[in-house]
Amino acid sequence: MIEIEEVKPEHLNGIYKDIATDLGVDIALKIFNHYRGLQVTFPTRLLSTEYVKTQVSIEYDGTNIKELSLKYSYSERWIRKMIVKE
Repeated sequence: MIEIEEVKPEHLNGIYKDIATDLGVDIALKIFNHYRGLQVTFPTRLLSTEYVKTQVSIEYDGTNIKELSLKYSYSERWIRKMIVKE
């Protein structure tokens, strides 16, 4: 097992170096141990569609489609569809 105290970000390879620089060596090692060998793709949207649908139904006031689309990173068209389905 690698001793975390001895490892510096510049000792790491590729993305692990970036992660260690931004988040710390301990996090980079945890990610390495958990996901090594896997190809991981991060979605462009952080929040789940179900959560956004719920929030839009709560926050929509009849005039704020543009603000909601910017806030949740969905198109105005998608926001309108969610409002109509309610």
